[in-house]
Amino acid sequence: MTPGTDDRIRPRIGILPLYLALYDEVSPECREGHRAFLGTLAENISGLGLQVEMGEICCVRREVEKELKALESKDLDLLATVHLAYSPSLESAEVIAGSALPLAVLDTTRALSFGEDATSKDMMENHGIHGVQDLANLLIRLGRKHFIIAGHMNDAAFLNEVAVTARAACSAKALRTMKTVLVGDPFVGMGDFSVDYGVLRDILGPEVKKMDISELGAIVSAVTDEEIEAENRLDAERFDLSDLPAEVLTRSNRVGLAVRKALADAGAGAFTMNFQAFDRDKGTPTVPFLEASKAMARGIGYAGEGDVLTASFTGALMSGLGEATFTEMFCPDWKDNSVFMSHMGECNVDLAAEKPRLVEKDYKYGSTDNPAVPVFPLPNRPCNLVNIAPGPDDTFTLISAAVEILDRGPVPGFPQVPHFWVRSRELNIKDFLRRYSECGGTHHLTLLPGSHAEALHRLATFAGIGFESF
Repeated sequence: MTPGTDDRIRPRIGILPLYLALYDEVSPECREGHRAFLGTLAENISGLGLQVEMGEICCVRREVEKELKALESKDLDLLATVHLAYSPSLESAEVIAGSALPLAVLDTTRALSFGEDATSKDMMENHGIHGVQDLANLLIRLGRKHFIIAGHMNDAAFLNEVAVTARAACSAKALRTMKTVLVGDPFVGMGDFSVDYGVLRDILGPEVKKMDISELGAIVSAVTDEEIEAENRLDAERFDLSDLPAEVLTRSNRVGLAVRKALADAGAGAFTMNFQAFDRDKGTPTVPFLEASKAMARGIGYAGEGDVLTASFTGALMSGLGEATFTEMFCPDWKDNSVFMSHMGECNVDLAAEKPRLVEKDYKYGSTDNPAVPVFPLPNRPCNLVNIAPGPDDTFTLISAAVEILDRGPVPGFPQVPHFWVRSRELNIKDFLRRYSECGGTHHLTLLPGSHAEALHRLATFAGIGFESF
């Protein structure tokens, strides 16, 4: 996804303008020009789908403290400073470093050119860069992580970098505040994604709410026939139902709507379920693979097998960077230098290249009736395969692999599962698979359409975790 193309995502950036008090004494007329510059800068940034909160111009520490407090009250994703001219770092550095917000320093000016025809007036209006250098040095010495974004205020690359940084910060915030519902217990023996829920909360932020399958069954029993009929009508518009028996859709939506209610009641941005937990005798007549696929289309994070880590992370990615889906690498195609991707019945239906077809899955893995699952082709396009890998001593690493979805499938050999193939954009399959496992990548991943390596790097920085990219 190109930053700014998903209207559902509008990160909020607060801009803190810094200036020198001396200039108000010797050249008070300059203020209005700087205000006009800030207005243009805000308009440019807003044009990329960001919400801009502009602070008042600050010269001394007490003004910085006041404006930063005001900006922090506005539910920001990212704090950005901009130097209108030189501003002494000791007036602002400690205050800014003390903020918990992700930080960017905008190194920009209003003049595109500063050549032989420049004047002293032009210099007064465009010399913020050494204020940036003063502040950046102090931030480094204070141990405050930040990104420097340099370029002219009208330059598309500069503005794109601002948007990328804001969207990464938005995802980091979503991760810190994520509530994730776990239905059933995690799949016994799967160790790679296993994390202590207290560690997950303390290091990354997500809080886990565990839901017993009988508890979900009670919610299933409260779903009304009218609610199911309304959902069935929506599905008839959205999906190809020509091969799906009506009773399969009805039972899938009965359980799916219960999951939807449970997530809403919990204020959850993600969920995961162990398919083995579902049991018709406990009130859950089938496994809600269809609802998982719909939930991801609504921006709800998801992962299979009780993987709260990947579910939370997928939800955070979608909060800032756009549409995504849970997936797994299943089989290597050594001959064609690609990897077959699939899972039991879940894939974000908004990623479909054409109208998804719902089919009845012949389900043999538990005491339930057959569920409905979506099957559809994914468009050929660049993506990132993304993983959050637990490491030693309660550490985590974000892994980003540049791939492309191949123009292949669905194929007759897999009529009842979502599936597609990907190929690395950087490595042959042997080196790709080797590198992924050397980084500790788990067998659960997120497919993120677009080219997001830099945004993911910034997300890892904001989240305080490691980063690997290939």
